[in-house]
Amino acid sequence: MEETSAVGKEKLSFVIKFFYGAGDTGFALTDTIIGLLFANFLIKVVGLTPSQVAIAIFAGKTWDWINDPIFGTLSDRTRSRWGRRRVYLLFGFIPFALAFLSLWWKPPFAQDWMLVAYYTFAFVLYDASATLVYMPYYALTPELTEDYDERTSLTSYRMAFSIIGSLIAFTLPLEIIGERTPEKAGLVFSTMAVFAVIAAVPLLGTFFVARERKEHLNEPKPSLKESLRAALQNKPFLYAVGIFLFTFTALSILESMLLFFITDGLGMGEYETYILGGVFVTALFTLPFWNWISNKKDKRIAYMYGMAFFALIINLLIFVQPSWGLAPALSLAIMAGIGVGAVQVLPWSMLPDAIEVDELNTGARHEGMFYSLVLLLRKFAPSLALPLALLVMEWSGYVSGAAQQPASAIRAVKILTGPVPAMLLMVGVVFAIFYPLTRSRHDEIRRELAARRAGEQGNA
Repeated sequence: MEETSAVGKEKLSFVIKFFYGAGDTGFALTDTIIGLLFANFLIKVVGLTPSQVAIAIFAGKTWDWINDPIFGTLSDRTRSRWGRRRVYLLFGFIPFALAFLSLWWKPPFAQDWMLVAYYTFAFVLYDASATLVYMPYYALTPELTEDYDERTSLTSYRMAFSIIGSLIAFTLPLEIIGERTPEKAGLVFSTMAVFAVIAAVPLLGTFFVARERKEHLNEPKPSLKESLRAALQNKPFLYAVGIFLFTFTALSILESMLLFFITDGLGMGEYETYILGGVFVTALFTLPFWNWISNKKDKRIAYMYGMAFFALIINLLIFVQPSWGLAPALSLAIMAGIGVGAVQVLPWSMLPDAIEVDELNTGARHEGMFYSLVLLLRKFAPSLALPLALLVMEWSGYVSGAAQQPASAIRAVKILTGPVPAMLLMVGVVFAIFYPLTRSRHDEIRRELAARRAGEQGNA
């Protein structure tokens, strides 16, 4: 049950926070596995070249430019016995699991172009199925609570499960599969079948526990044009989009390069689960810290601290030499986890606050469209940056399946692991500097909305 204190502070129960947060386990699990292993799988198990993989990923991700706004508007316009958002969790969790599994099947095609076509189609199918469930799921956040700090707390629960999902994704598949070779294709598929089930089931818990606000169920259905106009006229939202765009582009590139960096750059393939585990265990345990610091200061200030620290650490990481052993790499990985914790909590907790600005400006709410545009742009840059990074690897002389890579290829991997993501993180910090929605301004907006709603109820 949701409780409201005398001073207007909303408190969500532990049960709601827990089961809502648990729903993100599957999204983190599948996204992290794809970010970490998909390009690696296509190169080392399927046998495609980096440029061919770049084609499949770019073509597949391009579909998101179309599908995100469509599903966001569809979610805003949906009215059902299960609400606007929850209905998609109920009917979408099985297609989500099956589409994820399709990415890891190695079809018996002899021609490379047929393999590229298959994985492009599978990527499109997965992105559409995932969007159908995660867009409404994310749009539940501003509907569960309107409180500035409680949203950060709710996001911290969600990100705790997200990091657990990422930690599982970064460790267990690698332990089960081991070295990625063509002979491991069957093992990869069976392993991913298990993870598909683990990813889908928590969404049912969210469906049964989370409840949408009744007052939003009776709102008029916004058109696509109205929703887009509301988003583009919302200044805090536009700055939040910039923060998302550059932060998660940096994280996507870093995520995709980490295995190449650890195995080819550091020559520590046997320690990859320790290094990756160090990142995410640390991130998990730092979530309360970032929740605390955002309660003491504005969220944007906490974000700026976190990203500056994160950028510094990943730049230091690439200077580690293989001869130094595990300790320096693991120590820096643990410190990088502090920055990952900030990435997981702060941008997500800033976005719902812009929803109230939308309602104040337009008299309506367009959560689905807002989240769809954020996720669209969050995917748009990686859909260009990741294929470009893979092309840089190929141009640098990277050889698929080779035990030893040339110095030029190792240098390219290091640049893509450190300086490039760090630069993008700092651009996100620039957007945060100008983000206009402070704690005090958000409180003012909530009071104005409460007065407006009370007046509307009095006139009804």
